[in-house]
Amino acid sequence: MRYPTRREIVATAGLAALFGGPFAAMARRTQSPAQPFSWEALQERAATLARQPYRAPERVAAAAAIDYDAVGSIRYRPEETLAGGIRLFPLGRYAPTPVKIHIVENGQARAVPFSRDLFQAVSGHAPPLGIAGFRAMEPGKESDWMAFQGASYFRTAGSQDQYGLSARGIAINTGISGREEFPDFTEFWIERTGGDAYTVYALMDGASVTGAYRIASRHQNGVQQDVSAVLHLRRDVERLGIAPATSMFWYGEGNRGAAVDWRPEIHDSDGLALLTGRGERIWRPLVNPPHETLDSFADENPRGFGLLQRDRTFDHYQDDGAFYDRRPSLWVEPRGQWGRGNVVLFAFPTAAETVDNIVSFWVPAEAPKAGQRLQFDYGLRWGSDDPTLAQATAHVVDSWTGVAGRPGDAPTKGARKLVVDFEGAGLAGLDRSSGVSAAIDVARGKLIASAAYPVVGQKNRWRITADIAPEANGPADVRLFLKRGDRALSETLLFPVFNG
Repeated sequence: MRYPTRREIVATAGLAALFGGPFAAMARRTQSPAQPFSWEALQERAATLARQPYRAPERVAAAAAIDYDAVGSIRYRPEETLAGGIRLFPLGRYAPTPVKIHIVENGQARAVPFSRDLFQAVSGHAPPLGIAGFRAMEPGKESDWMAFQGASYFRTAGSQDQYGLSARGIAINTGISGREEFPDFTEFWIERTGGDAYTVYALMDGASVTGAYRIASRHQNGVQQDVSAVLHLRRDVERLGIAPATSMFWYGEGNRGAAVDWRPEIHDSDGLALLTGRGERIWRPLVNPPHETLDSFADENPRGFGLLQRDRTFDHYQDDGAFYDRRPSLWVEPRGQWGRGNVVLFAFPTAAETVDNIVSFWVPAEAPKAGQRLQFDYGLRWGSDDPTLAQATAHVVDSWTGVAGRPGDAPTKGARKLVVDFEGAGLAGLDRSSGVSAAIDVARGKLIASAAYPVVGQKNRWRITADIAPEANGPADVRLFLKRGDRALSETLLFPVFNG
């Protein structure tokens, strides 16, 4: 599922602060009985559900007629704001499955029953049909900073009030043709824990897995989330994706041939970053591949990984509507020992910015079996700062591909040139006589020529160039970094070089 560029249902006037405690708006409409609620009880409910046959949630057929513009005409009434800042989404074509919402206070939960009176529909347009999800509003503003809607998808506006990539609760068999599943968050319990903080509890149900989720969210210096996911397997799963993130990469400086639009670059994220259990820093620039690709990076007890938007220069996008330079990065910090496994990056080609074509996630080394209970705890950091940068380690700032060979000469047939620029304080004072070189390994291809040198006129910036000849079945997998003697000076870049 792809959220539109700025999925917001613009509300009319009114501030959540005008209303009292979490139950204030609800009490004006209904006296829903309070029920005890606890994290432990939710986990038990997920375990019980896993022992029952799966029943797919029913979609509302009439929602198919409510397209994106029509959904925008259905506005949640601001006077019905819940828990100091929660407003609800109506059903529509892209979110046709109703969900249940509860508000929690002092260990007691009250259901929020659907009523058309919760929404105000523009005259002549489709009426509201149900609740599709919810969003958390900025205090005193008419914009939101967190949203849950569709399957197990959720996202935040990061530190610059701009939505971009999405997270989801789980990925099931992503990248396995015809077998991917999208379990649903079917029920939510929302507890306000501070002026701009909520803990969201969610029940997940799917054909292969059920789950109980606790997502503690704080809107401070971006958005910080602490996630606990307790999973119960209904059946064996070949590829279980933990902490998945979904993004879009159409084109950037590295694949200018895809730039049919006038804007210089269009992407929500420009790379996958990894901090391995051994402390190695890896950067894998995103590409819009000619066909589906799946890269797998083996690790043990990873320290972090995520899809980042490193390039934050407005001139590189020239978009003052979608603001790709403001899109948040999403960094995953595993808690505890995750053991052996792989960070997986799945990509498929896109010819538009409205299609999410990038997914990353962690896959445990041992595929889970029916009847297993698994728990994963991790943090999510949504923001504009790059959490992978280290003072002494240079990082990739640009990467390009083009024809191989010496400029001005005839191109080298069957080869491509890869150019990578690094920056970092650890490169200060180094020049061509300092013994800096490029460490390059190529799989499924051949290295023809390479060089490493400081970029003239640029502070602490070095460049690696490499001519690569991929094998016929390509792409060539290139691994490179700057070194001085036996010491690495930069993070490691991984890059697929395709034929032609």
